[in-house]
Amino acid sequence: MTEVARRTAYAIALPLLLVTAWWFATADSTSFYWPSLQSILEAFVDTWTLDRVQQDVLPSLGRLLVGFSLAVVIGVLMGLAIGSSDWLRETLEPPLEFLRAIPPPVLVPVIMLFAGIGDGMKIAVIVSGCVWPVLLNTVEGVRGIDPVLRETATSYRLGRRRRITSLLLRAASPQIVAGARQALAIGIILMVISEMFAATNGLGFTIVQFQRSFAIPQMWSGVLLLGLIGVALSLLFRLVEIRVLAWYHGHRASQRKA
Repeated sequence: MTEVARRTAYAIALPLLLVTAWWFATADSTSFYWPSLQSILEAFVDTWTLDRVQQDVLPSLGRLLVGFSLAVVIGVLMGLAIGSSDWLRETLEPPLEFLRAIPPPVLVPVIMLFAGIGDGMKIAVIVSGCVWPVLLNTVEGVRGIDPVLRETATSYRLGRRRRITSLLLRAASPQIVAGARQALAIGIILMVISEMFAATNGLGFTIVQFQRSFAIPQMWSGVLLLGLIGVALSLLFRLVEIRVLAWYHGHRASQRKA
């Protein structure tokens, strides 16, 4: 068995086992709130048609993409500035710690007052939660740069732009990517939460509507779809990470061999 086949078998073994257990555990279920997996899968096929995907799934993914991208840009820019300056970090650390401690869902009513109930509010909610892991990881990544590299950049008299692109961003990229991975998971959660307030479409809105109309198998099918979207986005992010951090993984592999 090749290495790829072995890893694939390990990756799908537990999910298959859990789905099988779920199938047999609910096969004879008569509970209204806990339907059988067969009923949920049948509802999944009937519910999530192409029209429903265009109406609810694509708008949700669009908001997530915009909010996540803005959070990464803001987090990286602020992280580079704060991580490069001791006095700026010491000045901003108390207010940043205060803001970071506030759960983003609590801010939804506040953001609604200023941004209304449109897409801007939902994107702002996603940004408010996703920016922190990117920001904090970028700060730590910049602060952890080898002093020898900094001195080398200084001795070569690298300009500000070259210093940012060739030293700071490159050296801090593993931490930035780790923060972005955490932010993606947070973004999916906030995408759903933001759509539960005063929305007219989206996955969160649709799942709540199913729950309020007691369409329980359809509600469970929405939860199942969210999980599948999370897995797909995680795999996509992993592919991007492998490409962006190819130099880092190659460096780690050479260190292990040595």
